[in-house]
Amino acid sequence: MPPEPTRRNYDATGYWYGSSASERGVAVLNALRRYRAAESDMRRRTRDSMKMNETDLAALRFLVRAGRKHEPVSAKVLAEHLAITSASTSVLINRLVASGHVERLPHPTDKRGVLLRATEGTHAEVTDTLSGMHGRMITAAQGLSPDETAAVVSFLEAMTAAVDVDDHALAEIALAEARAEAEAEAVAELEGRSAAPAHTA
Repeated sequence: MPPEPTRRNYDATGYWYGSSASERGVAVLNALRRYRAAESDMRRRTRDSMKMNETDLAALRFLVRAGRKHEPVSAKVLAEHLAITSASTSVLINRLVASGHVERLPHPTDKRGVLLRATEGTHAEVTDTLSGMHGRMITAAQGLSPDETAAVVSFLEAMTAAVDVDDHALAEIALAEARAEAEAEAVAELEGRSAAPAHTA
């Protein structure tokens, strides 16, 4: 028996959705929220299995990708990718070198330069840990039709643009503009008063 036209469908979070744009939007955002939660859990499991923190794991993944592309990585490049200070990067590199995950190599053209490379064991460890997940994700993405792919890519790009907006910065700019406008009006009013002719009795 088909569902009644007025029946509302509920998802796991308790939100209901139907045919309206707002209801469809809630359904999509809830699905996106569940994906983020699942990805967060995956990262936690990966960190636990490799006995690393988030920054260490991000550094290794970056070095592994760079190694596959034969791209040189210096401490400066790694620091910029991780958005951390040079001092923090130095501590991180020492820790990963000591654990056997990263090795330092002499720069081929700069005698004082040093390049970083993930060890072969690290490549194997990262591959063993993440290859299954990556394979399932690729399979899911490849299962989309051309129209579905275009829709998903367009949606994710729009979501990226939405979250990239710095609302705090915009509020600060708006406040600064309002203050500047108020100051300009106050100055203009004072100048107007000083320019007005004095009236004598």
